[in-house]
Formats: sequence, structure tokens, C-alpha cells
Amino acid sequence: MHIETLKVFCDLVDLQSFSLAAERNFITQSAVSQQVRSLEERFKRKLLERVRGRREVKLTPAGEVFYREARHVLESYRQLEESLRGLVGKIGGTVKVATVYSVGLHELPPKVREFMTKFPAAKIDLEYSRTTRVVRDVLNGNVELGVVAFPEPRRGISIAPMETNRLVLITPSDHKFAKRSQVKAKELDGEDFVLFERDVPTRKAVDKILKEHGVEVKKVAEFDNIETIKRAVEVGFGLSIVPEPAVQDADRNGLLSVIKLAEKDWVRPIGVIYRSDRSLTLAAKKFVQLLSAA
Repeated sequence: MHIETLKVFCDLVDLQSFSLAAERNFITQSAVSQQVRSLEERFKRKLLERVRGRREVKLTPAGEVFYREARHVLESYRQLEESLRGLVGKIGGTVKVATVYSVGLHELPPKVREFMTKFPAAKIDLEYSRTTRVVRDVLNGNVELGVVAFPEPRRGISIAPMETNRLVLITPSDHKFAKRSQVKAKELDGEDFVLFERDVPTRKAVDKILKEHGVEVKKVAEFDNIETIKRAVEVGFGLSIVPEPAVQDADRNGLLSVIKLAEKDWVRPIGVIYRSDRSLTLAAKKFVQLLSAA
């Protein structure tokens, strides 16, 4: 039995998908099925059950035990590799990072390039997801690091703060605010708005700040993706409030107008999250240090 087989099994359980487990491990779906069967034959126990009419897989009682102990083996093997690298002071290996789209597309790329220039033997494996999924993947051990906006303290999670963003107003180029350098929150009352979906932390923060200033806007659309929101504003759906780094290029290209919001409340904290009960690899520690440097 190989370490790779244990990893395939754990990935299958975590991802709830034969195709995704195959993709993650660069093998075919049939190879995933074959490796699961080989484990069941070796231990003479049924480890997984397919749920009729549904895509996910379900662990049997024996599978629960096997999954838990396989995770321990994989973590021990990771620590073994890390210890051996540490003997020669080499920073290497792959750091799996999950992040939200607005941060991953606009803020992380230069940091990833800088990291890989400094540590060419290391690699950053970047995944894009929603905040709730990023937190879940960190807690489940599917990724080593998560990068999210408005990180919330919670049991089992450590947070390394990054540089805080400003939130800014974006408008179509022909809007009455388009030539303004600054807008007050109260001036937004009654305006048409394109918003993030309700479970997105930035949306929750925007709603809270507007409410504190007694402002009600007209919701015309909701999206979970920063690029879709920008495009909707460009074509005239309404205004939006977004993190400044996500619209710097659009402002320079004249596709949108980006206007400062007057109040000091319009900030968006960013943080790196990781499990507090696990030691980070040397590469992950270096990446966290790079991201959290002022």
C-alpha cells in the first residue's frame, strides 16, 4: 500500500467526487475506483457506499476509522518530508492555498510571483472559492492556508492579518457621481445598486455600514463574483461598493469611475487563516510571512 493511495482515498472523501479526486491526483476516475477497491480487498472491509441517486459518497463505520487514521498517516508523512527538508534548510514543496476571487485575482498574483522568485523549489497551488468553503477546506485539511476578507476568529483557526483594503464606490462612466473625487454615504440613498450575494462577508459589511448611516439603496442584482459585478456596473445596471485593488485597472482604462467614500468606516480587513493545531510547513510559514508583511 502506497502513501499515494491513502491520499486518493482522503481526497475522494473530502471532495465527494470521483472526477475531482482523479483530477487532483492526475489519474483517471477508473484508477480512483480501482484504488478504493484495492483498499477494501486488503482490509476486507467495505469503506465507502455510493448514495443512490446522488453524486456524493458515504463512509461506512469502517471507512470512518480508516479515513481518520489515513489522515494521521498523511500528516506524519508530510512532517517527515518537512523535517528532512529542514535539515538542509531547503524551502520546497507545494503550499495549497484557497482564497476568494477578489483577493486571489487582484492581490495574490504579485505575492505568489515574489514568493516563487525567492523560493524556486516551492510552489503555490491556488484555488478560488467562496469564503465559507475556504474556511471549511482549511478546517478539513484540504488546504494548508486560506486567504479571506473579514476573517472571523473561531475555534481551531489562527489568523495572520494582511494589509487592509479600502472599499470604494464604482459607477458607470456617465453617472452623475462619475467625475466626483469623493461621495458621502448619505448621497447613496435611493440609488440602484449591484451587490455581492448576501452570504459574502463584504456584502454584510456594506449592508451594516449603510444601515448605520441610515441609507437604503435599491438592489437591482446580486452576484458572487467581483468580475461580474464590475461588468454589470459598466453596462449601467447601477452602482456598487467593492475593494479598491479589484478596480484599479478598470479605473486606469476608463471602463468605470472609481470614487472614494468619505467615511473612515469603508475598510476591508484581509487575513491568512490556518489550523491552529497543525504545524505549518516551512514553505507555508514563509508565504504567511510574505503576505502579512506591512
